[in-house]
Amino acid sequence: MSDTRESLPLACGRQPDAARANGLALAVLLACQAMLVIDGTVVYAALPALRADLGLARADLSWVQNAYMLTFGGFILLGARVGDLLGHRRIFVAASAAFVLASITGGIAQSVQGLLIARAAQGVAGAFAAPSALALLMLLFPAGAARVRAIGLYTAVSGGGSAVGLVLGGALTDLASWRSVLFINVPIGVVLLAFAPRCLPGAPRNHGRFDVMGASTVTLGMSLLVYALIRCVHDGAGDPGVVVSFVAAGLSLAAFVFIEGRVAQPITPLSLFADLQRSGALASRMLLIGGMLGTFFFLTQYVQGALGFSALRAGLAFLPLSVTQCLMVIYGVPRLMPRLGAKGLLTGGLSIAAIGMIALGKIPANAGFFADLAWPVFLLGLGTGAALVPLTTAGIAGVGAGQAGAASGLVNATHYLGGATGTALIVLIVESALNRSAGVREFGGPASGSHTKAELAQALSVAATTSAAFLGLALVIVLVTMRRHGAQPPA
Repeated sequence: MSDTRESLPLACGRQPDAARANGLALAVLLACQAMLVIDGTVVYAALPALRADLGLARADLSWVQNAYMLTFGGFILLGARVGDLLGHRRIFVAASAAFVLASITGGIAQSVQGLLIARAAQGVAGAFAAPSALALLMLLFPAGAARVRAIGLYTAVSGGGSAVGLVLGGALTDLASWRSVLFINVPIGVVLLAFAPRCLPGAPRNHGRFDVMGASTVTLGMSLLVYALIRCVHDGAGDPGVVVSFVAAGLSLAAFVFIEGRVAQPITPLSLFADLQRSGALASRMLLIGGMLGTFFFLTQYVQGALGFSALRAGLAFLPLSVTQCLMVIYGVPRLMPRLGAKGLLTGGLSIAAIGMIALGKIPANAGFFADLAWPVFLLGLGTGAALVPLTTAGIAGVGAGQAGAASGLVNATHYLGGATGTALIVLIVESALNRSAGVREFGGPASGSHTKAELAQALSVAATTSAAFLGLALVIVLVTMRRHGAQPPA
């Protein structure tokens, strides 16, 4: 027996109305997803203050982000499997509690090492909570209009939450300190823990095995890959340590594929990749998220270092992105999908986002917010808002009930692993470009005066241009792999 056979509650607490009960349960799931996604970007605007407080080298700042993204993406497949076996509600509650504890630990950290360990622990906890949240959503809303609407809201939270995290991080850092961006999870988590046990559907304990080796090899492989990319910044691609790291990453990922093809109960059934449309959607998602987050890493530093924005103003600079993205997902996609189809909407969204990235790559060192920055950010929100819903739907379309957790885990894994590897790759490309430029110092070096503005402007230009190339590649993949009327609501 599996989690998918559980009966849904007709009440939440004393509420007899099933529709209202499901609505409250959906609110709990969306709140958890918002907390997890916001934590992926909320630290960006806090990076300059965090660097000054803990003495972290600028070139190594990406580890504050990647420690979270890597463990999240690496363990999310195991988290999905554990939820299938032990019950998604049980895992959802336990993982949410662990996430709150890790957030408190990170907020009080007094060293870089302590902060990175806490961020990694947050990622592990999120890896167990996120797939259970999506699987519970699929259980609460069977195929049809209700599920499409629920997935639309889930996607709005997942996509818009990243942009909201940028705004919220700037506001909290400016009004309090960088530590508050971690403490904000505590009240949210407390509310989740109060309502989740009563509102979410339960299931009995099931029998099965945990594919620990599969989860370990994919996490190790992706971590080594990101480590090798970041180490290239300082030591070069020919350094023996870098070469060994790349080789070890390849061997670990090859071992993951070998294990998943032979283990009786894999965390990622390789059959999920047999559908060309699903594989294309997952690859496109990795490219989209990797390009966006890699650019955000430099954009937040550009608006503070080159334009002189406070952390609050830096966060508010992303408001056109977050508002446009949410409005597009909630109101635009439901109206455009029936007319354009999933492929048409996704093609248009990726094209608009790529145009926004190209424009962002041409911003000068002394840019004006409304004249130069606001409209490219607006285009990014419009394009990504249009693209995320069909990408999410295509990732879980046609999946049987028994693989709901694995499929949802795979969608989330591509999101976070794409963010980590994309950020690391863009950091490497930016560093290489800056080091080749005459008169521009290494990005990780000491900063002063106009050199800082020129340096940050060039860094943003290279990052945005690289991201535009990522989006272009994602567009090609969509055109090749997605059927004209594909990505229908999953059965």
